[in-house]
Amino acid sequence: MKELDPFFRLLQKRKNTLTVFNPYRDEIKLNNLKSYLDLVFQQDGPRILLVGEAPGFKGCRLTGIPFSSGKLFEEVSHPFLETLKPRINIQQLDSENTASIVWRHLLNYNSVPLFWNSFPFHPHPSRIQKKNRAPNKAEIEEGAVYLQMLFDYYKPDFVAGLGRKGTECVQRIMPNESIRYIRHPSYGGKTDFCRGIDDLFGSDNASKD
Repeated sequence: MKELDPFFRLLQKRKNTLTVFNPYRDEIKLNNLKSYLDLVFQQDGPRILLVGEAPGFKGCRLTGIPFSSGKLFEEVSHPFLETLKPRINIQQLDSENTASIVWRHLLNYNSVPLFWNSFPFHPHPSRIQKKNRAPNKAEIEEGAVYLQMLFDYYKPDFVAGLGRKGTECVQRIMPNESIRYIRHPSYGGKTDFCRGIDDLFGSDNASKD
């Protein structure tokens, strides 16, 4: 993980603004992220990078871990989450619906993707912290630096985008990569999302009952 020290320093020094909150200025959340990435990198199985749009105010903003929430560690008994839980410090137990759907389906698999976001900080309307907004073009370009650093270190076998917006973001950042589209599980997309994850992993890695 030493090779990622510049990545963590860059994340941490990004300043908050009226429209962007950086959870990684908090040492606890930064350490949560380090523990998460360390565990992902130790996995066997296919290396999958799954990229969303941006952290939400009930999820990654509070935990520092993409596609997670505080209550996720109580709601879903995935072996990965159970191994990660004693290594991190969760201070607020909110629930985030997308994270719960994603991880419940991942119970079918031994390994999990490396989750990240096109913009790794929480974008919100001006002065309204408890609301989400889509990252703008400049923010996506800013996020490209972090995504490229992770990509170069992780060297994934597959890269996928979650939802149209998440996929469009990562395609703009990495135009020369083959990006797979996975439907976002919200608004009736759960079945298609699950099918997309299954196609991404293939049947060999499944640990289904």
